[in-house]
Amino acid sequence: MLTIRAFIRKMPKDISCHQFCLGATQAIRSRYKKSKLIHLADHPEDRLTASTIIFSRLRREIWMIGDCQCLVNGQLFDNPKPYEQELAQQRADIIKSSPQPWDHFLCDDTARAAIIPHMLETMRQQNKTYSVLDGFPVAEQHVPIVSLDFSPKEIVLASDGYPFLCPTLAESEARLEEQRKKDPLNIGPDFMATKAFATGNNSFDDRAYIRFLA
Repeated sequence: MLTIRAFIRKMPKDISCHQFCLGATQAIRSRYKKSKLIHLADHPEDRLTASTIIFSRLRREIWMIGDCQCLVNGQLFDNPKPYEQELAQQRADIIKSSPQPWDHFLCDDTARAAIIPHMLETMRQQNKTYSVLDGFPVAEQHVPIVSLDFSPKEIVLASDGYPFLCPTLAESEARLEEQRKKDPLNIGPDFMATKAFATGNNSFDDRAYIRFLA
C-alpha cells in the first residue's frame, strides 16, 4: 500500500489506466529481490498484493484494479474476485453442518482454515482471471473502467470491507454494524464472506471510504 501510495503521489495527472498499471507494477516489482522473481512467478500467494481504485479527474474515469467498489450518484459498481462467493459458500456449509456451537467459529474459525488451501489455489489465477497490483503484469482485461460525463457527480470509492456500500460513511458503518449484530459469522443469507467478525473486532476486513463531488 505504501509503495502504491508513493507512486500515486508522483505520477503525472494525465496518466492513463494502462500507464498507471505499468508504473505501479514496476514500483512493486522494484521491492523484490531479483533472486526471488522466479519463485514469485510460480507462487502468487507470496507476492506483495493490493487492490486499488483510482479516480482520474482529468480523464473522468474510475479504474477498479482488484476487489473494490464505488458509487456514482448512488449507482453501485463493484469488482469482486471470482471464486470468492463459492469459497464463502463452502465455509458457510462447513459451519452450518458442524456439531460445534456457532460461537466457536468467532474465536477459532476452523471453517476458514478448511478453505485456505482452496483460497491459495485460486490465487494461482491472480492476474490471469482477475486483476491486482502485485509486481507482475496486470490482467488489464479484468480492470473495469467507469467512464463519466462532465455533469456533476457524487462519487464514493471504497474497499470491499463494506458489505453494503451506502452514499454516506455513517450509513455504510451502520449497515456494517447491523451485519455484525445479525450475522457475525457472515454465513448468509443476506451476505456471505470467507471470514467472520472475530471476537472483539468491529469489522471483518479492511475498510477504506472516500466521498467527494466531481
